Amino acid sequence: MPNMSPDSSESGETAELLKRAVDGDENALNELFSRYRDRLKRMVHLRLSRRLQGRVDDSDVIQEAYIDVSRRLSEYQQDPQLPFFLWLRYITGLKLTEVHRRHLGTQMRDAGQEVSLHRGALPEANSVSLAAHLLGTMTSPSQAAVKAETRIYVQEALNGMDPLDREVLALKHFEQLSTSEMAQVLGLSKAGAGSRYLRAIKRLRKIMSQLPGFEGM
Repeated sequence: MPNMSPDSSESGETAELLKRAVDGDENALNELFSRYRDRLKRMVHLRLSRRLQGRVDDSDVIQEAYIDVSRRLSEYQQDPQLPFFLWLRYITGLKLTEVHRRHLGTQMRDAGQEVSLHRGALPEANSVSLAAHLLGTMTSPSQAAVKAETRIYVQEALNGMDPLDREVLALKHFEQLSTSEMAQVLGLSKAGAGSRYLRAIKRLRKIMSQLPGFEGM
């Protein structure tokens, strides 16, 4: 995990809840975790292997992460290298990796078409989930009517992109990380992360403009 200081915008309320949680206040821990549960669930949904559908639920991974977070809160408080949400995301990513190993074992390397770049603990983003999300946000009503037909083209477009560009799109569009959060996750400056995102969007539009139904993008 990169050695970075927490964002100065980390609220005093969060710090107080964290202190109470470390002291054993379970209600404080529940409140802290619930604030970020939806964002963590989006990340898990994107990165959980499609081969585990029906076997593992997003909420199961989140619950396992919650247990790990409760055990490691004091560790975080003593050395907060990341803003609290990004630390939660990191711990949840570790748990998701464990879930993949538990269920897939050596098959993890053959998980098929995925969107990835992550140079850390998080599993690769799944191109099926990312393609579905992009179709929902980047298509016109007429294009949306043929989502099932065009999804495979979008997946191929994503898999044809540079891995870093794909990850930037996953972080920004699906996980909805801020530019500052994205920069810390990728180990880039804020300006660098913003530039990378603009370049990724431009490349995606160029690739997709060559696909049936997307010529006018």
